[in-house]
Order: sequence, then structure tokens, then C-alpha cells
Amino acid sequence: MTTAAYQGEPGSNSATAARALYPDAGHLPCTSFEQALDAVTLGAADVAVIPVDNSAAGRVADVHHLLPESGLFIVAEYFLAIRFDLMGVPGATLDQVECVRSHVHALGQCRKVLREGGWRTLVSDDTAGAAREVAELGDPRHAALAPPAAAELYGLEVLRAEVEDDPDNTTRFVVLSREAVLAPPTGEPTMTSLFFSVRNIPSALYKALGGFATSGVNLTKIESYQMGAGLNASRFYVEIEGHPDDERITLALHELRFFSTEVRILGVYPAHPHRLAG
Repeated sequence: MTTAAYQGEPGSNSATAARALYPDAGHLPCTSFEQALDAVTLGAADVAVIPVDNSAAGRVADVHHLLPESGLFIVAEYFLAIRFDLMGVPGATLDQVECVRSHVHALGQCRKVLREGGWRTLVSDDTAGAAREVAELGDPRHAALAPPAAAELYGLEVLRAEVEDDPDNTTRFVVLSREAVLAPPTGEPTMTSLFFSVRNIPSALYKALGGFATSGVNLTKIESYQMGAGLNASRFYVEIEGHPDDERITLALHELRFFSTEVRILGVYPAHPHRLAG
């Protein structure tokens, strides 16, 4: 039986993604991304379901710094439509609300309703955790921005439904495992994630990426990170469309390695249908 670790409390968006991916699995809520990854590394869980990007808030902080050090591999991706309800204790009304609690990303994705209400905000570690805090307080002056499932789970009432700014708000999750499970080269849409560090020479990044351009390989993401205390060495995280066994990607990776001190493939996995629809 699979055990899926995730950051957050039951009722959070990460919990929803884990249940959608592994409905019959055991689920292990963790207090931090690092703890969720460590659960897989240490064998307490088989996979970790981790958010990496949100269509409204951008990349999830700290995750990309943790991935290369975790020693884990991406084996799947999942896109989850994000919905937030404003919820309070039973019997509370919007007129009574003075303070709204939620995760910092959720507060940033629901700015319109917060401006309309003129409420002060408090940052919680997790959206579902904010709902739990409101339930424990039992104070109608406090409300939470949380996923719909959290209201029933913590005995709260929805004061206003679907308050996210963007109706197309979507978070992308990746599934990480101890073992690399490479998608077979069947011709189906595939994603490849990798890290690389360029040599410290002029135009190294331009030259390293040149092979992708000349081979017609689409880079869907590139992000840079400084390594250590110095400012000379940089590590880059890249996602590309295609399989490493494709001839054009093989050529691009060969050129990338020539101008890099390190190239490490983090995962080769099927492209999620949401990506294809977009």
C-alpha cells in the first residue's frame, strides 16, 4: 500500500492533490516541505506530493532549493484547480468578521475579497490549519480562507464561496519518489526536469542552452539559483518538453553537458492532460 506525504494539514490543497493521485493510499501530513521530502528519503512514505508553481502566485518558495538536495526523483505531475471559501464558526456573519487567517499564498490569491471586506489578515502555516485555528478559537470575529473541504472537516460554515481572484487559479504539483521511474519513450507527450551548473566562462549559459534552440526543443521553465556564499557559481533548473531518448533532445543535452560542470536529470514523466489542454 502506498503512503503519500504532503505539506499541510488534512483539508489543504496538498491533501486534496494527494487524495486525487492516490485515493486508496495512506496519507502523511507534514509540517514543512522538507519534512515531507525527508519522509520519503527515510522510508516513512513512498512518495511526496509537493506544489511547485501557482498560476497566480508563481513558484512556491524554497521548493526548488530543496529538490536537488533531496536525492529524490520526479515521477509525475498533477494540476489542481484552486478554490477558496471564506469560512467562519457556525452562526457567524460577514458583518462580524474582523480578521481573516490563511497561508500567505492564499491571502495573495484572494486580494479582492480582502479589500472589499477591509479585514486585517493573519498568516497561518497552512490554509487548512487556518480553518482549524478558527474552529478552535470559536470567535465569530475570525474567519479563514481555506479549501472547501476544510469547512466540513473542521465544522465551519461558508460565509462566501469561491473568493479566489482568478477563476482559473491552478497549482502544479510534482510527485517525488526514492527511485527514478522514467516514462518510456512511447511517443506520448513527456516532460523532462533537470538541474545543471554552467562552467564559469563568458557566455556559458547562452552556449549551454544553444543546443535546445538549434534542435527545436521547447523549454517550459528555467530558473537560476546561487550556490553557496559566492556569487560566481549558479545552478539552473530546467523543464523541457520531450524525452531524453528523442534524437533532438539527445543532441541538446550533449551540448549542455559540454558547457556545464554538472547535469542531473531529476525526472522523466508523462505530461499531465491539463498541460496539453493549455
